[in-house]
Amino acid sequence: MSLPVHVPVLLDEVIEGLQPQPGGYFVDCTVGLGGHAAAILERISFTGRLLGIDVDPEAIEISRDRLRDYGEAVTLVNDNFINLEAICERYHFHPVDGIIFDLGVSSLQLDTAERGFSFHLDAPLNMRFDSGQGLTASDIVNSYPEQELEKLIAKYGEERHSRRIARHIVKNRPIATTVDLAHLIEQISGAPAHWSRIHPATRTFMALRIAVNKELQNLESALKQTLNLLRPGGRLAVISYHSLEDRIVKQFMRDAASNCLCPPGAVICRCGHVPTLKLISRKVIKPTSLEIESNPRSRSAKLRIAERLN
Repeated sequence: MSLPVHVPVLLDEVIEGLQPQPGGYFVDCTVGLGGHAAAILERISFTGRLLGIDVDPEAIEISRDRLRDYGEAVTLVNDNFINLEAICERYHFHPVDGIIFDLGVSSLQLDTAERGFSFHLDAPLNMRFDSGQGLTASDIVNSYPEQELEKLIAKYGEERHSRRIARHIVKNRPIATTVDLAHLIEQISGAPAHWSRIHPATRTFMALRIAVNKELQNLESALKQTLNLLRPGGRLAVISYHSLEDRIVKQFMRDAASNCLCPPGAVICRCGHVPTLKLISRKVIKPTSLEIESNPRSRSAKLRIAERLN
């Protein structure tokens, strides 16, 4: 098959953070098109192993082709990373030296019209990472009560016009396609899309995608599971693309690295919390201007890295 062009985000920073060595065991929880996985496999050689997970079956097939030269050193699994521990247990893949998450929507998904992720491509409102799951963006847009729709757009999209958008969506139902929805939101905004740095529909589309795929809930669950899989000294690297994801990652790592989780103002620590992580990147790592210029989709990426303690 002809492999799509793929430029993995923050690749050098990820490799520097994970420090893959020959013989190492690594898990790529969002293997996607295989860019980060290929770089890790190159460094762990055929004595190491990589377990790649992705909820998108098409991504798994592309990665299988891209990584075929590594043979039995790589195992690819079409599953959701919310099942991370169970997957690693099934494949006898623990403890591990490193785990990576590259969150959000991939270039493959954005550029495939029928997936319904992009408002630039006319398609049914889908937005499912896994086409086998039930809920679609169309279900939400065309059936959710106005108040619930408003809350969802405000919470997951951080959209200040959520009330107006929800009201007009309900008023104009049924809405069939991505372009129909994008045009409706553009009309509500009162300004042409080219007047703003981002399209007026961007935040609503993001909110729908997050809700359809339960992205934030799945992330919170999977991050907790990493602590049971990493060996002492093992590294966790997470690339996020919007503030809600980054907030979850930042809070998880800070809590896991903290000596105390008692409420602020507590005179005596009574929580008994023992740190399980050490922060490797106390400040978030962002793409260089050179990377953003060559790969504009990397502009919102944020990388955080932590190391498992004994």
